[in-house]
Amino acid sequence: MVAIVRVKESVRTPAMKAPEPKMGSEVIPHQRYISPEFMKLEWERMWTKVWLVGCREEEIPDVGDYITTDIGEESVLIVRGEDGVARALYNVCNHRGNRVKFDECGNARTLQCAYHFWEYDLTGKLIFLPDETDFHQGCPPEKLSMKPIRTETWGGFVWFNLNPDAEPLMDYLGVIPEHLDPYHFENLAMTMDVTVEWDCNWKTSVDAFNEVYHVQGIHPELCYTIDDVDVQIDLYEKHNRYLVPFKTHSPRVGEQTEVPEALAEELRAIGMDPQPFTGRVTEIRRAVQVYKRANEKAFGIDYSGLNDDQLSDDYHYFIFPNITLNVHSDSLLFFRQRPHETDPDKMYYDVRMFQQVPKGAERPPLPDHEHVKHGERSLGLVLDQDSVNLPHVQKGMHSAAFQGLWISHQERRIRHMHKTLMDYVEGPIANDA
Repeated sequence: MVAIVRVKESVRTPAMKAPEPKMGSEVIPHQRYISPEFMKLEWERMWTKVWLVGCREEEIPDVGDYITTDIGEESVLIVRGEDGVARALYNVCNHRGNRVKFDECGNARTLQCAYHFWEYDLTGKLIFLPDETDFHQGCPPEKLSMKPIRTETWGGFVWFNLNPDAEPLMDYLGVIPEHLDPYHFENLAMTMDVTVEWDCNWKTSVDAFNEVYHVQGIHPELCYTIDDVDVQIDLYEKHNRYLVPFKTHSPRVGEQTEVPEALAEELRAIGMDPQPFTGRVTEIRRAVQVYKRANEKAFGIDYSGLNDDQLSDDYHYFIFPNITLNVHSDSLLFFRQRPHETDPDKMYYDVRMFQQVPKGAERPPLPDHEHVKHGERSLGLVLDQDSVNLPHVQKGMHSAAFQGLWISHQERRIRHMHKTLMDYVEGPIANDA
């Protein structure tokens, strides 16, 4: 029998239930998902005012390393300066509007536009241009340098905000650092990096991952490895979460005696034998918690800030407006939903998988970034099921018979996201801006 090891007192992820805000029960209008006019309002009043994830720090570790990322019609260039600081810049040359960098990533001594060789240093300052005396109006660097973007870091991620007067990142994140710092995101190593073009609005994708009500329909096999009923939902100022029990089964499928193969594989992966749990499937979740706590040193991963449930469950966070985090004790499944440049019926879905690097282990090399269209690459069974379904949801949004989203109590994370969105588009945040 494995002895239960007590968690030492340290900074821990709060697990208590948050108070429930009053949000009403009105239908959420479908126009928010299909209207070009609403898409324009989102861009002007929300996307240009919020903190967004640009990249991982590990993607630009050295001086001169850069990466480009798009949000709407803007291209953002994030570069590591001579002083070691990561900075975001509008990726545009102020001569004729050319993109300074066309590629996704690289390393450069300076940032030189390929069109006419205007050259900027790693902070974006204009330092050289050919035939400067031919510009009779002059070429003042204070006017023609690349425009900087507010940049801060947290959790191993580089964040940017297109609003120069934005609140500090830590103020924007609110409870998120307190909740997630015990997972030591800085120790995560990226193992998959894929962008998929989906034929749906970015919110259609966000909605799908903000509730487990659809599990029984779209992912029936998950009912044998997770509990989609006994789920704690917590709604904070801008962000939210739910806590989903894993290594168990849904009450919807009744008592289980045989260990499902998917769950048996998970047990074997951490060194546990699934055979003794035949007839005792309900004991697996707690047994996993005890086993991982007892073998923390062997795994080389610091669980001291995590409660026992975090050793088995999915602490699932949504950081407004577009970051979905499936947080586990040893891994992170990260989704970033980005709007299309012009079409409300399309979006970019960034999927990144991370693993905790055990103490003393070497970090694996970064994976190559893949950019594909829907159907060109499998994302695994569960995400493939979502990707097949979501275009049909988007098409249904256009029906004359459909007036909007009729949200249940267990789907209230969607309502909470819309409340936050409308605070930017027409509510208190828009009025304060």
